Amino acid sequence: MRAITSQAVLPKRAVFGRLPDGREATLYTLVNRSGMRADVTDFGAALVSLFVPDRNGMPADTVLGYDTLEGYVRDRSYLGVTVGRCANRIARGCFRLEGNDYQVTRNEGRNHLHGGAIGFQKVLWTSRPVEADGGQSVELMYESVDGEEGYPGNVTMQVVYTLSDSNEIIIGYTGTTDRPTVLNPSHHSYFNLTGSPTTTVLDHHLRIDADAFTPVDRDLIPTGEIRTVEGTPMDFRTLRRIGVSVLDSYEQLLLGNGFDHNWVLRGRAGEVREVAELYDPASGRCLTLSTDQPGLQFYSGNALDGTTRGKYGVAYRCRTGLCLEAQQFPDAVNKPHFPPATVGRDGKYRQTTIYRFSVR
Repeated sequence: MRAITSQAVLPKRAVFGRLPDGREATLYTLVNRSGMRADVTDFGAALVSLFVPDRNGMPADTVLGYDTLEGYVRDRSYLGVTVGRCANRIARGCFRLEGNDYQVTRNEGRNHLHGGAIGFQKVLWTSRPVEADGGQSVELMYESVDGEEGYPGNVTMQVVYTLSDSNEIIIGYTGTTDRPTVLNPSHHSYFNLTGSPTTTVLDHHLRIDADAFTPVDRDLIPTGEIRTVEGTPMDFRTLRRIGVSVLDSYEQLLLGNGFDHNWVLRGRAGEVREVAELYDPASGRCLTLSTDQPGLQFYSGNALDGTTRGKYGVAYRCRTGLCLEAQQFPDAVNKPHFPPATVGRDGKYRQTTIYRFSVR
């Protein structure tokens, strides 16, 4: 990426608010030629809004979020933020790496979730517009110091959001570290393709290109088993309505009060390929997800309970949004047979995840 030139079309920028210490957060507005708009803030590297036209050309906001910076400061649901250093869960918040034992923050009972109490989501990133082919982009950078949340090594993390003229939100991640560490960031938007956050996502149809998933225990930590989806409610190999099975008596759904699991994606990790599709018949909006990651966490918004009030004061209730989080497998640092969620002595991390929108 290159710093934006005076001839390029700049994303609009505005003050999003001030943190208690006086620092100013920025809101960037990215637009494309097809009527899409994305609002990104440098607090938590969060996607605040994503306006997508329906089959009649009427745009609506398709992600949950907050109107103000204060909402993100107080947020406990990870609405739209970049989570890390390690997305998802680490059992008991402990792991062994390079012969050393580490204890990271336990912020979900006895376990570690989404990078800890602060992580990547509760910090102000450095931000700037950058040039990109075929769209508008914003680059966000954060320096995570050695020992932050208990993780080893100094990490420099860069996230670039691009809104392309092909109706894609392209999220590129680059990380460097000065010593081996755990690094597994992910994007945590809650999507509702109806554009109405008072409507559940149960009538959305979902496809995940995965023949297996990783079952969990009562703490939603993977047991280490890789189980076939065949003959279970976890089978999304063909597009089907989410509401058909979310309340099924299947033991895995009872543990999570719905879907909150990692799917083992087909294809070669490290290569960007299409892995999932989400479709709302009412609006005609369709989202396809492509990534180079080995896993995808589908979370059906089970813990939203109406206590979180988002944009326009709307109370976000159970299953009014869903997450599709490209990632390494949860607790991979404690499961040697899972793909590794660590960065070795070369000190480099990369990820590309693309959310592409169309209508039917």
